[in-house]
Amino acid sequence: MGEAFRLAFVAAINPTLLTATLAMLFASEPRRLMSGYVLGAYTVSISLGLVVVFALQDSSAVSTSEHTLSPAVDIVLGLLLVVVGLFLRGDRDAGLRERRRAKAEAKGPKEAPRWRRTLDQGSLRSAFLVGVLLTLPGASYLAGMHRIATQNASTLETVLAVVIFCVIMLILIEIPLVGFAINEDWTRVRITRFTTWMSSHGRVVVIRITLVLGSLLLLRAAITLLT
Repeated sequence: MGEAFRLAFVAAINPTLLTATLAMLFASEPRRLMSGYVLGAYTVSISLGLVVVFALQDSSAVSTSEHTLSPAVDIVLGLLLVVVGLFLRGDRDAGLRERRRAKAEAKGPKEAPRWRRTLDQGSLRSAFLVGVLLTLPGASYLAGMHRIATQNASTLETVLAVVIFCVIMLILIEIPLVGFAINEDWTRVRITRFTTWMSSHGRVVVIRITLVLGSLLLLRAAITLLT
């Protein structure tokens, strides 16, 4: 299950989740919004994960393709992460960022997306619905479910693995939520400091994470194919 849980950390680096988390962190009622969002995200990610895993376990494709699909997924994800890391490291997107900035300035203030306006309403129900709608399965999520399905674990172990995967996947919003529940003022101060630091160092952090994870996935794929 370790391989699947590592993919859960990759799935946690989700731009949509990061954007939604930041939007809720500085809202007037962050604890209520984040609670609703997490409940909605758990509902769709766990239920969908169980459906995918048990469907794969019932399919003969799991046993016949385990040794070929597993390294193939590692190669695809690894190459994607390495390419993204090298692209960002070389600052090749500088021109694109500048054009977007100029275009945004020319258009004037941009209307917030609908999910952001829904969060701004501040209700637990609206946050729940946003959590459901934004928690869509990505490549890392589906790869993790496939890994869980190929473990041939018991039903209880499989269910627990899916739940743990989804908990890890949402860790970036769970940590501040726990902080707000324990000490809201202290958490607000730490979050402000962290976001300030990330605004200056976030690009470097993303580059290092993508390059390290991509290299590890490619190395594992090579080992799997050679053994």
